Amino acid sequence: MKMPSVQDANVGKISLIAILINLLQILVAVSLLLYILISGEGISGAMGRFSVVFLTFVVTIGAIADVREAMHTRRMMLEVRGLDETVTQMGALNRSLRSQRHDYLNHLQVVYGLMEIGESSEAMRYIRGVIGDVTALGQHLKTANPPINALLMAKQNECEKDGILLSVDVRGTWKDLPLESWEICRVLSNLIDNARDALLHSHHSRITVALDEDEKAFRFTVGNNGPRIPQKYLETIFEAGFSGKGKGRGMGLYITRSIINRAGGVITVSSDDEWTSFRGSLPKGGN
Repeated sequence: MKMPSVQDANVGKISLIAILINLLQILVAVSLLLYILISGEGISGAMGRFSVVFLTFVVTIGAIADVREAMHTRRMMLEVRGLDETVTQMGALNRSLRSQRHDYLNHLQVVYGLMEIGESSEAMRYIRGVIGDVTALGQHLKTANPPINALLMAKQNECEKDGILLSVDVRGTWKDLPLESWEICRVLSNLIDNARDALLHSHHSRITVALDEDEKAFRFTVGNNGPRIPQKYLETIFEAGFSGKGKGRGMGLYITRSIINRAGGVITVSSDDEWTSFRGSLPKGGN
């Protein structure tokens, strides 16, 4: 996954500072205006009062415009990061499919050779093994949303390298989502990565991803058999900065909930000694 650049970090820091400074400027200007109007001290005469009111109005409008621009810049930065992640995942899927195509050509040559020398039973055993690989690949290509398919393929490959079994159950097309494809990919990516982090030191590690839908909503569940999340953390796990990974981490679940909430959806978490599940839903249009 592509890491945010230093420029991304600087833009985010600068925009945050701009928002804070301008909010302080608005507060000071409005406080000064209220003090003058209420107390009647400091400036006399109608023209003086008009000048203060006009100056406060201009400063406040300018500060509000700056705050809106800074917030827009931060949102755009997050969108660019999400798009970068989606492109990276699509590239990973393309490389995986090319590799699998090359492998299957080799498999066909092996099967053909076994049939040529009369080893039909051995050819059948070989084909059964290959069919298992095809089924594992095909289970991720059931949605009508190519970026989601790319994400699931890439995450399966990453989990396999870590010795984690990632299984996927898709029961719906997941078409016409109430948010952008890169946004739902970021949600699923954050949840799967969070599950992987919880399982890195576990044995017989498993992650399940379930995607389904009905006439009212799209629903998803990402679960894992990692350690139980303490009850005291379940209430704050989606807050900005909450993390057990050290300083500078802990934004993944906060961003995940923010994306879901902006689309009118909800996300919850439950955890016990055997299983941890993050469940979310997104409303369909008109509901």
